[in-house]
Amino acid sequence: MREITPSRLAGLSLLLGGLAWFGAEQGWRMAALWGLGAALGLTLFHASFGFAGAFRRLLAEGRGAGLRAQLIMLGLAVCLFLPALEAGAILGQPVRGFVFPVGLALLLGAFLFGVGMQLGGGCASGTLYSAAGGQGARMWITLLAFITGATFAAWDAERWMDWPAWPALSFQREWGAGPAILASLGVLALVWAASRAIEIRRHGAAERLAWRGGSWLTGPWPLVWGAIALALLNFATLWLAGRPWAITAAFPLWGSLALERLGWEDPAFWPYWEDPTRTEALLRPLLSDRMTVMNLGLMLGAFLAAALAQRLAAPRWPAPGAALASLIGGLLLGYGAVLAMGCNVSAFFGGIASGSLHGWVWIVPALLGNAVGLWLRRFFGLGAPAP
Repeated sequence: MREITPSRLAGLSLLLGGLAWFGAEQGWRMAALWGLGAALGLTLFHASFGFAGAFRRLLAEGRGAGLRAQLIMLGLAVCLFLPALEAGAILGQPVRGFVFPVGLALLLGAFLFGVGMQLGGGCASGTLYSAAGGQGARMWITLLAFITGATFAAWDAERWMDWPAWPALSFQREWGAGPAILASLGVLALVWAASRAIEIRRHGAAERLAWRGGSWLTGPWPLVWGAIALALLNFATLWLAGRPWAITAAFPLWGSLALERLGWEDPAFWPYWEDPTRTEALLRPLLSDRMTVMNLGLMLGAFLAAALAQRLAAPRWPAPGAALASLIGGLLLGYGAVLAMGCNVSAFFGGIASGSLHGWVWIVPALLGNAVGLWLRRFFGLGAPAP
């Protein structure tokens, strides 16, 4: 990083300017969340840490390295989160996990989200960092459709909010942090062993997870670095925000506020926003929303990482089939994420780290949806799964 390019200068200026502005206007905690979002974006970009790509390789090729990196991330997060959630606070800051019911909405939403991942080319975090990191105009189509789908799900909430569901279940509350950690690590170890066995049977050997990589500043990073960094940054989010890292709940907020500003709708009267846990977000200034600030910070961090790695490129318009896949996939991602109370980050990562049953259940229909999405990709010119 000897050369100061305009893109690097712009990224650093926005990062430092944001830290100064949020610190002056909203205090050190919001400034820290802005910086934390940027660190997440840099990590995701440098490690190329995505859920959609890992699931595609797992299902289409029988390769499980990406999945095993996720298992490292989940195992470390469980060990960090559950004692803190049992204590109820980190350094005096009250904290809570993501513990949600398991019901029809979650099952259908996770399935739709899985289909959308493969058609749209990414999950929530992958869409944000790929779009901001200059990885093609296709991901901007996915992102805009993602926001649209999430907003439609919020408008349509009266249809699905009362669907049947089992009560929320927290293993940490039922068993205590210690037994919940041991049980979680045991399941993760079994999945690790199964993924290696399947890969060895199919390919004769399992891919190794590298521990050494490029520069921490300019990348590229091995997946293990990304897994460890994401677990630590999520734990920092738990402390600073009082809850785990989340992305998608900001998308219906952005879309609803856009409709309100345009005078097309009054979202305050939608049942979705009448929920007391969401009403405040709709009424506050957008840049006081912690999730929005972290999402924007994530995009800035990805842009800065791409500039540092000299991987920024002019966005190219995708082929018609790929553009249509992004449009449909993004709509499914948005609608599915709202139904399922989150995405890979909040429902899967945050749910398992919080000791919630719904996090473990979420991944099953999501993987089924990924399999369907892989099959559908051929109809959009995106290639068929490997045999």
